[in-house]
Amino acid sequence: MRRLRFGRTGVSVPAVSLGTWGYSGANMNNGVSVGWTGHDDGLARAALVRAAAAGIDHWDTADVYGNGRSEELIGSMWGEVRRSGIFLATKVGWDKGGRGHFYHPDVIRANFERSLRLLRTDVIDLYYLHHCDFGPADEYFDDALALVRRFREEGKVRFIGLSDWEAPKIMRFIDRVDPDVVQPYRNVVDDDYVSSGLQGWVDAHDAGVAFFSPIMHGLLLGKYEAPVVFPQGDFRSNVPGFGDAVVIARMKAAREAVEKRWAGHPQPVLNALIGSLLSDSPTGCVLLGQRNPSQVDSAAVVGEPLSDEETEWVRKLYREA
Repeated sequence: MRRLRFGRTGVSVPAVSLGTWGYSGANMNNGVSVGWTGHDDGLARAALVRAAAAGIDHWDTADVYGNGRSEELIGSMWGEVRRSGIFLATKVGWDKGGRGHFYHPDVIRANFERSLRLLRTDVIDLYYLHHCDFGPADEYFDDALALVRRFREEGKVRFIGLSDWEAPKIMRFIDRVDPDVVQPYRNVVDDDYVSSGLQGWVDAHDAGVAFFSPIMHGLLLGKYEAPVVFPQGDFRSNVPGFGDAVVIARMKAAREAVEKRWAGHPQPVLNALIGSLLSDSPTGCVLLGQRNPSQVDSAAVVGEPLSDEETEWVRKLYREA
């Protein structure tokens, strides 16, 4: 597994790091399906052990993944995995806590203490503001940032991160937060990382970057033979492409083209989709869901950046599909 310097944090992390959104199980938040069905605690525990052994030692979670289920599972691993050997990231922001809006200071405090307790740790290595919706006129921003900075001053947080689904929203707050790491949504189809100016800021400020959903929740893998319907509580039920026969067929055709071009690679599709994102990101990794040992094994053999020519070929292929 290729490793990289995670920007100004100075921490060495694997190019393909471990995302644990999928450890949440079926889950709803504010009336929206936000979890993942098919989770199995035993397989997830085995995946975490395998990941640590493979050098995939940057683990990313959040307080709302299964309402603490993901954090609790990770915290239960320290008898089998050394806590000191894991760069541990979690987030706060999506739980309103009955307050009617995101980022209420009392909810942030309560959820932060719960995260420490569930993760069975005294220090969180990287603590993200999970999104950039800070209320009308951004009225909840200052208090949220002040609290997270206080946690850092108290030695309970090492580095501060900023995340959102839309890079332009991150850019609205990035100078005021001055995050050590940013976590934007990015894949070869949905990609505003460069056009938003976020790449320029990351490069200029030597920040780390962790791209989430690099395979569009699995849709870009082209592994489905027919449209699929996910149950309530599964985030993928919100993604129209999974139920569209034309999209499914085009993703399958793209997969076949990639497999032909990289026929000698053990994971040609993952290699192409992830390598494309890393081609312009020297301080960047991707967060890939790894819910069982087999997925860890697949992740462990990818992470090399593609050339500019290869990257352009992959982007063109998937965007036309």
